[in-house]
Amino acid sequence: MAKAQSGGKNKTGLTIKIKVEPRSSKSGIVGPYGDALKVKLTSPPVEGRANKELIEVLAKGFGIAKKDVEIISGQSSKNKTVKLIGVKSIDDTDGK
Repeated sequence: MAKAQSGGKNKTGLTIKIKVEPRSSKSGIVGPYGDALKVKLTSPPVEGRANKELIEVLAKGFGIAKKDVEIISGQSSKNKTVKLIGVKSIDDTDGK
């Protein structure tokens, strides 16, 4: 996977910027988008459904548990900051 700039590393995981595209035909990690990682979601941005799906897509894509994905900022925005616990690099995806 191509490199996207990350927000920073710390002892417990990786913090990255995410650009979400809700109501897409397919869900999945698309790839770099400027200084963020673009993720398409089928869910609409209503009642937290897109955020829940984002957590599921990132957990599957990076091979971590859903509990290890935390939306730090941007709960009601297409631009989010997410912490991935147990991930050291943006290249740690499971080939998705």
